Amino acid sequence: MADMKDRLRGDLTAAMKARDEVRTRTLRMALTSVSKEEVAGPAARELTDDEVMKVLVKEAKRRREAAEAFAAAGRQEQAAAERAEGAILDGYLPAQLDDGELAALVAAAVEETGATGMAAMGQVMKAVTPRVAGRADGARVAAEVRRKLAAE
Repeated sequence: MADMKDRLRGDLTAAMKARDEVRTRTLRMALTSVSKEEVAGPAARELTDDEVMKVLVKEAKRRREAAEAFAAAGRQEQAAAERAEGAILDGYLPAQLDDGELAALVAAAVEETGATGMAAMGQVMKAVTPRVAGRADGARVAAEVRRKLAAE
């Protein structure tokens, strides 16, 4: 069984005992998403830690987007709830890359691929995405690749 899934279950039990409603709700939602992913497709299977991490990244992104939508609609209470859930999920994700680290990874990928111009963006993204692996949002990576290729 995936260690990450075990950790989520253990933390859910602890949150329930501590009567931490936000953490309990968030971890239940995360485990539900993991379970749905396990039964998706032609046959049920156990997710690896990397796959569980991808599900958590997706859920954290959903929380950020929902918080932005609620805030834009003037629903600050719901936005705050979404941000709180996102903060809990962020605790399970790897540390995010800062702008300097991301720029260095993109520069190295551009150097390796010998890419020039925007036509090579896909080639650079293909090289840099595995290195980033959940430590930066895809939109942030794409923006940095565009910036770097435009400067070339």
